[in-house]
Amino acid sequence: MKKRIIFLRSFDCCERIKNVLVMIMAAMVLVPTFGSQTAYAGIKAPESSLPSLADMLERANPSVVNIATRTTVVEQNRLLADPFFRQFFDLPESGRRYQRTQSAGSGVIVDSEKGLIVTNNHVIDRADEIMVGLSDGRTLVAKLIGKDPQVDLALLEVEANELQHLEFAEISKVRVGDYVVAIGNPFGLSQTVTSGIVSALGRSGLGIEGYEDFIQTDAPINPGNSGGALVDLSGRLIGINTAIYAPSGGNVGIGFAIPTNMVEAIVDQLLSKGEVNRGYLGIVVQAVSADLAKAFNIESDQGLIRGVIVVDVEPGSSGELAGFEPGDIILSINGKSIRRPADFESQTAITFLGDNVTVEIIRQQTEKNLTLQVISNTQESVPGLKLSGVLRGVLLKNFDSDEDGVSEGVLIEGIEDDSTAALQGLEKGDVIVAANRRLISDLASLRSTLQSLSGQILLRVYRNGRFGSLLIR
Repeated sequence: MKKRIIFLRSFDCCERIKNVLVMIMAAMVLVPTFGSQTAYAGIKAPESSLPSLADMLERANPSVVNIATRTTVVEQNRLLADPFFRQFFDLPESGRRYQRTQSAGSGVIVDSEKGLIVTNNHVIDRADEIMVGLSDGRTLVAKLIGKDPQVDLALLEVEANELQHLEFAEISKVRVGDYVVAIGNPFGLSQTVTSGIVSALGRSGLGIEGYEDFIQTDAPINPGNSGGALVDLSGRLIGINTAIYAPSGGNVGIGFAIPTNMVEAIVDQLLSKGEVNRGYLGIVVQAVSADLAKAFNIESDQGLIRGVIVVDVEPGSSGELAGFEPGDIILSINGKSIRRPADFESQTAITFLGDNVTVEIIRQQTEKNLTLQVISNTQESVPGLKLSGVLRGVLLKNFDSDEDGVSEGVLIEGIEDDSTAALQGLEKGDVIVAANRRLISDLASLRSTLQSLSGQILLRVYRNGRFGSLLIR
């Protein structure tokens, strides 16, 4: 009898456990989970309870296009390019081979009435033909309106009806942690969507572009996504996907997009001028250290030191005419807070010839506003010593050319024979295109790069149609 009681109790316990498990399974069926839904025994939750981005993407996808380019590449044997070699062996002048290459990327329609499309400059650089593929199957020939290699943006135009464009989001309201969606054509696969969050804002110093102010995201971005859209959950454009950090060659969840405030400013310039006439302010700044902040009585903002300090003002520049002095602390430019030299650079990137710029500064512990009118976008030759001690005896100048090989950088206009730089291989006529693996587009970007360096500089230079590297120390 005792055994029977024990058996019954065990049976009762099993029944209770079974009932609990049934209740748990029923709860799992009835409670919707994010991004997925499981059905058991015909039980189905209402479709309205399922989270989805489908409605937003139906509106946004037609604004993202596929871009295909064709480029003619000239290949020439180095020996055949040597006039002495050709003359010695009595060879004909021509030794060139022409090869057609193809590439693919993405673009974003930003004005449906005018047929304007934004993409990365590297997507269409040196292209002979640019074709745009729409989501409805149409293929259009695109016209290049203008480009800005320093920011890596290009503006295209197509003639077509019934286009859809993306509205620009207000970038000041974008926060770290916001959900975002990347739309593009990775690996030639049209209309591919990936999702993630905003990982960081104001990323710079990566050496990807001349001017950097990237939105970082973990939304997967792959080859072919370049020029595509990074949108918020309302389908508004917050950035143009540009690059990824891939030390292993694959996607590791670190992608970068150009923010819409920079995109909008560059588009306006290209549309009105056909080129970017970026202004030269003539102001050299550096970060404010904790000691300097204490000495100048600068308050911190959420633990971050405010402002950058002016260390030099070029004679006759826009900065000098506006009244800037060494020792001024720049707090903001046109209402945009400046906390580090990279912030100053990003504002310089969207400052153009003829602009009036309002700059908030601290001078002798008193806050005041200065109005700077950009009167020049060029700079005369600058002694290298003003940028770095290792460039003593070198005369530098902005380089800008449409010739093959290199289109921008810093030209070595003159160099003293007994200078350290000359003895270590730098020559007059060299064009500096990178310093310590960071791209150099002009004197401003070279100056900014050298500010954080000391002791030695690894330069990549262009000389007589070839690239090479020099270590100057």
